[in-house]
Amino acid sequence: MAELGKKYCVYCLAEVSPLRFRCTECADIELCPECFSAGAAIGPHRRWHGYQLLVDGGRFTLWGAEAEGGWSSREEQLLLDAIEQFGFGNWEDMAAHVGASRTPQEVMEHYVSMYIHGNLGKACIPDTIPNRVTDHTCPSGGPLSPSLTTPLPPLDISVAEQQQLGYMPLRDDYEIEYDQDAETLISGLSVNYDDDDVEIELKRAHVDMYVRKLKERQRRKNIARDYNLVPAFLGKDKKDKEKAPKRKITKEEKELRLKLRPLYQFMSCKEFEDFFENMHKERILRAKIRELQRYRRNGITKMEESAEYEAARHKREKRKENKNIASSKRGKEEGKEGEFAAIENLPGFELLSDREKVLCSSLNLSPARYVTVKTIIIKDHLQKRQGIPSKSRLPSYLDKVLKKRILNFLTESGWISRDAS
Repeated sequence: MAELGKKYCVYCLAEVSPLRFRCTECADIELCPECFSAGAAIGPHRRWHGYQLLVDGGRFTLWGAEAEGGWSSREEQLLLDAIEQFGFGNWEDMAAHVGASRTPQEVMEHYVSMYIHGNLGKACIPDTIPNRVTDHTCPSGGPLSPSLTTPLPPLDISVAEQQQLGYMPLRDDYEIEYDQDAETLISGLSVNYDDDDVEIELKRAHVDMYVRKLKERQRRKNIARDYNLVPAFLGKDKKDKEKAPKRKITKEEKELRLKLRPLYQFMSCKEFEDFFENMHKERILRAKIRELQRYRRNGITKMEESAEYEAARHKREKRKENKNIASSKRGKEEGKEGEFAAIENLPGFELLSDREKVLCSSLNLSPARYVTVKTIIIKDHLQKRQGIPSKSRLPSYLDKVLKKRILNFLTESGWISRDAS
């Protein structure tokens, strides 16, 4: 005889007090969960009839009597509420929510074994998730990671200069950046689970293009900061040069710097300065090597002897320079004396000025004839100024070229006016 207060399945006669299914069309038909799942039919009862679920206080187990720990359905419900409220990993809070009878270790082991590695977890969590979104915002240098562009300290400029440049110091950005419309490539992108492979690859290509533009933008900022282009634009580089004077740059080095200016974008400022500094050291070393080779050719083998040799060489060069100066002076004096050698013995030479001597020597004209022509031209000029008509009485040996040269000379010297010439 069945015990009083207990319920039994009408098909398998198993106890169904905690959880049972009652038929709404047949009287006194109650089935256990196993027979209900199998579709048991007995007498007038059929499996497609309506059912009512009867729960006895939540004391039954969802995983069967063989499950470890004997967790009741009420505890399972509290566990699921706790995992939703506190999140995975907060086992202390979850154990307090389930009840004092469960420790954090028991809560963790039961959830992992039943809901993750158990049949329920295998059925709900697939091995591979299609179209799974990958997090690219990791700090390991991903395409959209924060470490893509390392933030630099803001420029040390005044507020007025910031407004002039459109510079935002807290963001280290400008109002107008390089490739200003680069963000339009990704502004409308969205990843959907129903995207096919072609759409996914196209969106990845857009992100890759945007990353390239970001890198180029940051590279240009680094070049401007490295070579102090912003202070140069604002006129501050001149003050800095006055404060920290460097070695004097030769004209050849300035020209070479201008030729190599396109290499600025491939080398940092320090590398570029080191390059020219090494070239300067190389020129000094080459000059020193040539000097040592000259010492060796002259039989000098010790540095103590080189000082005596340099002093003697300096004296020799000084004497040679003085001798050249003296010889050049004598040559000029002899040249002046030889310049008038053809006319200095002719009559009338002593009447000429230095400029007239040069003119007569260049025209190969004797001083007497020049004085005659000069007298006639000046006399005719004076008569014309007095209104006396005069007829030109120039000698026949005076051709047009000589006449023109002499007239120009007398005009420039102030003997006659330009109108007369």
